[in-house]
Amino acid sequence: MNAPSSSPAAHDAPRPGALLSPELPAPPNPFRQAITDGWLKDEASHVRELLAQARLPAEEQAKVQALAADLVGRVRVRAKDQGAIEAFMRQYDLGSEEGVLLMCVAEALLRIPDQDTADKLIRDKLADADWEKHLGGSDSVLVNASTWGLMLTGKLVQMNDATRADAPSAFKRLVGRVGEPVVRLAVRQAMKIMGHQFVMGRTISEALSRSHKGDNANYRYSFDMLGEGALTMKDALRYLEDYRRAIHAIGGDHKARGGRPDGDVNNAPGISIKLSALYPRYEHAKRARVLKDLVPGVLELAQLAKSYGIGCTVDAEESDRLELSLDIIEQVFSDASLAGWDGFGVVVQAYQKRTPYTIDHLADMARRAGRRLQVRLVKGAYWDAEIKRAQIEGYPGYPVFTRKQNTDVSYLACAKRLFTHADAIYPMFATHNAHTIAAVRSIANGGVYEHQKLHGMGDDLYAEVVPADRLNLPCRVYAPVGSHEDLLPYLVRRLLENGANSSFVNRITDERVPIADLIRDPVEMVASFESIPHPKIPLPVDLLRSQNHDRKNSMGANLANDNELRALAEQINAAVKPWQAAPLVPGANPAGAALPVTNPADTREVVGQWLAADAATVQKALANAVAAQPAWNRTPAASRAAILEYAADQLEARMPEFMALCVKEAGKSLPDSIAEVREAVDFLRYYAKQAREQFSHAEKLPSPTGESNELQLHGRGVFVCISPWNFPLAIFLGQVAAALAAGNSVIAKPAEQTNLIGYYAVKLLHDAGVPAEVVQFLPGDGATVGAALTADPRVAGVAFTGSTDTARAINRAMAARDAAIGVLIAETGGQNAFIADSSALPEQLVKDAIGSAFTSAGQRCSAARVLFVQDDIADKVMTMLAGAMKELKVGNPGLLSTDVGPVIDADALQILQDHAVRMDREARLIAAAELSAEAANGTFFAPRAYELKDLGQLQKEVFGPVLHVIRWKGDQLDAVIDQINATGYGLTLGVHSRIDETVDRISNGVHVGNVYVNRNQIGAVVGVQPFGGQGLSGTGPKAGGPHYLLRFATEKTVTVNTTAAGGNASLLTLGD
Repeated sequence: MNAPSSSPAAHDAPRPGALLSPELPAPPNPFRQAITDGWLKDEASHVRELLAQARLPAEEQAKVQALAADLVGRVRVRAKDQGAIEAFMRQYDLGSEEGVLLMCVAEALLRIPDQDTADKLIRDKLADADWEKHLGGSDSVLVNASTWGLMLTGKLVQMNDATRADAPSAFKRLVGRVGEPVVRLAVRQAMKIMGHQFVMGRTISEALSRSHKGDNANYRYSFDMLGEGALTMKDALRYLEDYRRAIHAIGGDHKARGGRPDGDVNNAPGISIKLSALYPRYEHAKRARVLKDLVPGVLELAQLAKSYGIGCTVDAEESDRLELSLDIIEQVFSDASLAGWDGFGVVVQAYQKRTPYTIDHLADMARRAGRRLQVRLVKGAYWDAEIKRAQIEGYPGYPVFTRKQNTDVSYLACAKRLFTHADAIYPMFATHNAHTIAAVRSIANGGVYEHQKLHGMGDDLYAEVVPADRLNLPCRVYAPVGSHEDLLPYLVRRLLENGANSSFVNRITDERVPIADLIRDPVEMVASFESIPHPKIPLPVDLLRSQNHDRKNSMGANLANDNELRALAEQINAAVKPWQAAPLVPGANPAGAALPVTNPADTREVVGQWLAADAATVQKALANAVAAQPAWNRTPAASRAAILEYAADQLEARMPEFMALCVKEAGKSLPDSIAEVREAVDFLRYYAKQAREQFSHAEKLPSPTGESNELQLHGRGVFVCISPWNFPLAIFLGQVAAALAAGNSVIAKPAEQTNLIGYYAVKLLHDAGVPAEVVQFLPGDGATVGAALTADPRVAGVAFTGSTDTARAINRAMAARDAAIGVLIAETGGQNAFIADSSALPEQLVKDAIGSAFTSAGQRCSAARVLFVQDDIADKVMTMLAGAMKELKVGNPGLLSTDVGPVIDADALQILQDHAVRMDREARLIAAAELSAEAANGTFFAPRAYELKDLGQLQKEVFGPVLHVIRWKGDQLDAVIDQINATGYGLTLGVHSRIDETVDRISNGVHVGNVYVNRNQIGAVVGVQPFGGQGLSGTGPKAGGPHYLLRFATEKTVTVNTTAAGGNASLLTLGD
């Protein structure tokens, strides 16, 4: 290589400083370190340890089985008057289409403000379902009230023989009436009936009143003020005030009934609080800010609960928030103002692998404080989300167990652990499982504890547990409080969690299920498994292989794990150096002065230097490429693939080094840098796989006897790959890898802003075994390098990602050559839109819009530029959007707490500033994020959102963190689709709607390459979401898709007369 031998004057600047300072405290004790270490423990070995801990002596196990069988038998006797929810879930289980449809309706209907959209949802979900099979299928009032309420009148009706007989004709009449007001009212009424079963009261006073009536008075209560995580600070403050009022109400009621602040808090009512509802960015990355801002509020609630002598329990959250929660819990619990009060509680989840260590830590914390801690053991409510997140993020394993039975074993082992800490912990066991109740009773061996159940569930079971003449065990009801609209996410989660066909709740009253099957010891079940982890849930690295795609999934990095974060910080910081880049062209000796590379986050910092290719170097590269291509094309496709796979492995191993480059040269945040490296790894592996499948063997074609025909694929020749600065590693290597896999030689020209990344990527390919003449690196400006390459007749094709104007210029240059017609594969920009109707969940929509518009500082081809939101929810969405944008941190991309980094350079910044000036004049500013002090010396642009009147106010794509919002009325959907199509762009589209017909109408009507439904519209995954547009957004085929390599290939048909030397042996030797 001809690297610069001396530094320019600008290199007198200080050496690049430390990139990442995670500011992580040392683990306070071995208990906390064990929690961090245990996040992704190997499931098989961990469960084997838990089996030994959970196993009961044979004599005790026999007693457990006998008691569990007795409980189930007694519940079945009660089943003729069974609890409404149990009956409902048995009829509408998740194995039926109707059960799923009910969940869809319950999740969305009550929040839809306009009648037209509500009618569309009802028609979409309910008109074609086979409700008839459920009519009369149960004697429960709720089941039939729901069925008839959904379908006919909304009234509570008890089924009788005459009603059953008339069901078919009633159903036929109904289908024709879907959409009429009576049906809409009926469905809403049925949803409210369902909600009443799950929610204790719409207000805390209503819930308290209900808790004292009838059989309810036999239970203790923990009230939960319904609400999901806060998205804005306004939400968080509202939830805090709701909790304050609830504690005053619960405490006042307790006092009025003789409760005292110094009484037995275990026998008193309490409240459950959700930390993510009290802070809008409750994330590990925001740790310092969360601790500073949230601890005082939680402490205030705990002090208030103490003053009344009631309990206050912190609910469990997702696994990536566990250690943040423990930090907050320890600071609050250890405060001297709570001395003498044993009412503080914590929820732990048996499905998390590290829960045993969490229990040990909590016990140690309680002992150090000199008080007892209430600990509620639950199975866990976010299992599917935990599995999905681990797969998406490419973790080495899962934070939760992959089998329900493994969680059951963990539950019993954790129960034993809780009782070993009885001096420090008051155990509380949340379960609806008869075997678990019996096992805990055995494990307790006379110790003091309580059970807990969900309101509306397990009533029959606990009627056999709580009474003094039965087991005489106290039970606390987890009692949600809130409006019907607020309950919906909770309602759906509870039904999904507890209504699955394998659930004990769903099967306990089903006479078809033998009692012996219901009360099987999970320890013995797991011990009998051939595979302890679930065989159908592969590790994230094997996710693609499990779906018949023979390649490894790329590995990610867990930025919420302190161990991994510390190691990553050390490796990234060690990789930072004064980088340098120069043309990689064998035999060339480029002249010229090295140019400095500055950090866009702080332009005073010079991070490296690069040397541009001159005209002679360009010509040498072309000659090398032409000479080297035939031999590379003859290299077996499997050998080319193996080299690319080795390069992928090396890139994955060197992730910290390339992350450092991405942050320092391209201004990418840490999560974006991880994603960049992963995508590049995926491209290398995917195109290697495609080369093996498509290029290793000729395709046999139909032939007459005595002849063979086959189709072969070969490289076209020399390919020029021109990549953008916004994905300087992933798109750069993706284009290059595809061309190489197909048998072409490659000249790679990076964007001028990101030469360093391109240089080290090509060096990696050389180290992996790609000959130096086969892939060459040619940095330089468009006029000297790009124009010369695209106009040269020796170039067979160009792969380009960038602006539409540049793509047109390349196309013209290639067409003007006196040479064979070349191939242009272009991916360009887009006026990417979101369309949201009023069935969209505003919180989810706002999260996805912010992620799509502002991730990577809006510098993605796929980024959302326009949000079309139905007028009926527009004000709410825009208010929420403004509040959420206030929580964005714009600053140093090397800090974990940063959400938005810099734009690439001063030119990009000026374009955005000019656009903002025009928008300030012509549109309404919804919100603008604030720049942090770290942004003072970089090219930062604070994210902005504007409300426009129509799409015509945007003449072209604005490449940066600006979101434009446009209202539309419910009858204008076709006009919205026409506006988007009229732009001529067609890259990505986001759709937020719960109505399948609307989703289909939009997806089929808008001319785009990638449609994303009810999620963000960025982050296309190689081989999973092939990426590329149409119209002004690109030529196709899609990058990371099955047809991409074919565009880099030329086809050859070979026909052989197999009888030329004599007779047709195969024909002559045919048998009878």
